[in-house]
Amino acid sequence: MARRRVSIVPHTHWDREWYEPYQSFRLRLVRMLDRLLPLLEADPSYVHFLLDGQMAVVDDYLEVRPEADDRLRALAASGRLSVGPWYILMDEFLSSPETLVRNLQMGVARAAAFGGAARVGYLPDMFGHVAQMPQLLAQAGFGHAVVWRGVPSTVDKSAFWWEAPDGSAVRAEYLVVGYSNGSSIPDDAKALVRRIADHEKEVEAFLLDGLLFMNGTDHQEPQPWLGRVVAEANAIQDDFELEVTSLGRYLDTAPTDGLSRWRGELRSGARANVLMGVASTRVDVKQAGATAARAIERRAEPYAALFLAPDRWPGRLLDLAWREVVRNSAHDSVCACSVDEVTDAVLSRYAEATRIADGIAEEVLADLTRSMAAAGPVAVNPRARPRSGIVETVIVGEETPEGVQALPEEPGAFGIPRGLGPLTLDAGTVRTILGMLPSGSQIDTHTWIQDVRVDEDDTGLDITIDFGSEERFDVPIASIKQDLYTRLGARPDSPVRIRIDQPPIRRALVRTGEVPGFGWQALAHRPLAHPVEVTDAGDGAVALDNGLCRVVVDPAEGTFTLDGVAGLGRLVDMGDHGDSYNYSPPAGDTVVDRPESVAVEVGEPGPVRARVVLRSRYRWPAHVDGTTRARVGEEPVEVTTTLELCAGDRHVSVTTTFVNPSRDHRLRVHLPLPRPADHSEAECAFTVVHRGLEVEGRPDERGLPTFPSRRFVSAGGLTVVHHGLLEYELVAIDDAGAGPKAAELALTLLRSTGMLSRLGMAYRPLPAGPLTPVPGLQMVGRQLDGRYALAVDHPDPYALAEDVLDPLDVVHAPGGGTRGPEGSALAVDGAQVSALRRQAGVLEVRVFNPTPAPAQVRIGARSGWLVDLLGRTLGPVDGAFDLRPYGIATIRLPGA
Repeated sequence: MARRRVSIVPHTHWDREWYEPYQSFRLRLVRMLDRLLPLLEADPSYVHFLLDGQMAVVDDYLEVRPEADDRLRALAASGRLSVGPWYILMDEFLSSPETLVRNLQMGVARAAAFGGAARVGYLPDMFGHVAQMPQLLAQAGFGHAVVWRGVPSTVDKSAFWWEAPDGSAVRAEYLVVGYSNGSSIPDDAKALVRRIADHEKEVEAFLLDGLLFMNGTDHQEPQPWLGRVVAEANAIQDDFELEVTSLGRYLDTAPTDGLSRWRGELRSGARANVLMGVASTRVDVKQAGATAARAIERRAEPYAALFLAPDRWPGRLLDLAWREVVRNSAHDSVCACSVDEVTDAVLSRYAEATRIADGIAEEVLADLTRSMAAAGPVAVNPRARPRSGIVETVIVGEETPEGVQALPEEPGAFGIPRGLGPLTLDAGTVRTILGMLPSGSQIDTHTWIQDVRVDEDDTGLDITIDFGSEERFDVPIASIKQDLYTRLGARPDSPVRIRIDQPPIRRALVRTGEVPGFGWQALAHRPLAHPVEVTDAGDGAVALDNGLCRVVVDPAEGTFTLDGVAGLGRLVDMGDHGDSYNYSPPAGDTVVDRPESVAVEVGEPGPVRARVVLRSRYRWPAHVDGTTRARVGEEPVEVTTTLELCAGDRHVSVTTTFVNPSRDHRLRVHLPLPRPADHSEAECAFTVVHRGLEVEGRPDERGLPTFPSRRFVSAGGLTVVHHGLLEYELVAIDDAGAGPKAAELALTLLRSTGMLSRLGMAYRPLPAGPLTPVPGLQMVGRQLDGRYALAVDHPDPYALAEDVLDPLDVVHAPGGGTRGPEGSALAVDGAQVSALRRQAGVLEVRVFNPTPAPAQVRIGARSGWLVDLLGRTLGPVDGAFDLRPYGIATIRLPGA
């Protein structure tokens, strides 16, 4: 009988932060690599080491040991050390699609300095895998993936062809029992042979040829006796041929014939935990991630690419923002299955990335205003689809034009009432005020300094400040402040009289015309085609109606009806005795699904925007008792639900706000479906995924059909668009009739637990990590704002998601530029746009077709080149190109 080849791949799986914070794990990383490098240099029998497929490990080490750079480069270039291709091992479902791409691009680019990235899509510990991952890998030139979690029971061998929805395929090596099957190899040849033989029996039914033995696990250091013990084991037996090798060399000769095929996402719990509860752990982290992704991808990058000259592209700032977002995509980080110090760091990184992106966007928009020929407000569209929307602007004077909704008046600049007569102050107070003034003339969003006049006589100084809504960049604020400092210094005891001259300026809402995609349009007041109003619907009910969409509030239940679908917005609070990885019910649950009282008030009456506020009072159990595992105690809570309907919209926006008073619970909003559904259609990376009502599981982890969606999910005629509320489930299953169907969709607003991992849970009896208490996971005392929107039978969920989550911007132009009142900087039609940025000095646009039909992508009169994800040219484009069903394409447009 032929000897079975056993390919031993030394490695470590390095969670950058998890049950200890980043710096604690980095100390261990430095110690590990300090031992690995001399081992590789001195022992040729220790042939290779896999550095976990992520370049962050290299950067984190070199930041402490910069003198080791040449040694790392030499080992990697000689094939002794595998680096990349990822920058970090990410969670695929909770990261934005573009984050997956940038992560890969960053990793490959960084690995180029070390001889190049490993050509393997190494995905050893992700909590499932997105459907389009094979296409992303194929577009980076990879033919292999390595996976563990999520593989379905129909895959019965250690490799299979994994297909994306477009038909792109990679050979997937299946780590049947995980990436640690060869960890902690004994320092004894006989013991090693026995262990391999036992493992062979465990997985023999899956083996195609050789046995892949992954010699590593979480934070494992290299075992210096490996080369010697392997040689000794080969010498004492004839059953196995052991070799220390790399993953790439093993896959080069791995069999490819006769493999089964699987198309789509990998989310089965048939043989390994997929830990589906992470989608709702620390919802504030998920919301912060959604905010950061939109700030970079859908405002900062497209605005800077379109409206700045190529030599002003803020590449370094954007790189810094992306680095923070990509670092946060590590699964223990974005999943928030970590200690509180880690989650605090994750939120800080998201905040920094968002601040960078918002700053870039605002600077670009300020440049755009100065380029407009005519003065006045201008709407700017950051997306490719032409559309109208509701924007906030200002109106001057007491009259409210037709089609405009004035908002409640605010105090003047600095909170000073408008038209305030002389306010007498001493010189010291005025110096303090001058120090607080901005260096420019903008005071707030709608207020600019128009002029400053200073008069001086024997009785003191008179300062008159004129405020207005017109943007002014020509008021010499700095020199005026310097002049005032000089005058005050010369007359320190003289009184100073300040007068504020500000005309009536009111914030107002208008509905724009159709603003061109990636373009702008001067605002004009026009009659509303579908104004919204709030009316009495009888029996204490209130209705919001714009002729396209009708919402009726039920004051008895605290729910609402949308276009005839009743009972929407019902909050259901139940116990959760799970952990950061999985929901699990307590032994004794108390479910609260009705409020004790509901108060309804009209916030805004229309005609541009109508708002109704529901204030519902509940009493939720306080926590789960550790002994009885039953919910006990009682905590009062007021939940505020704001319903918003705008003129011309076909959806209602909902914001649910409360301060969490309780521990150990899950709060979901239940949304009845217009029609019973046997599946959902959820946005995932670069596609929409069709999911049924059941998932595979096993006794070690119950198969819960709670799924993640990126921005929207549709079922039974209802589309839900959300801001970072990633977890949903189809519930109220009726098994009668032709097959099981769901009557409701439950959207998770909060999951509150206090343990990183737990032992003895009903739905997952064995721990998934350390049994560490993590108080922050409970989110007690935190204000939660759950934002989502609903539409019935909406034809285009992508358009709906843009309208809800990517509003038009509005700027106020001073005039005097050359740009006309309406235009578009770039036309892209026929596919969804994932990214618009500058790369290598030219415009780069990434599009995808989420439909089963071929699409033609049109880019106007532009021409350029199709490139793969690594920028390699695929072919020319002139005006338009065909895109296959579910395909992803990247175009570069020189000269733009």
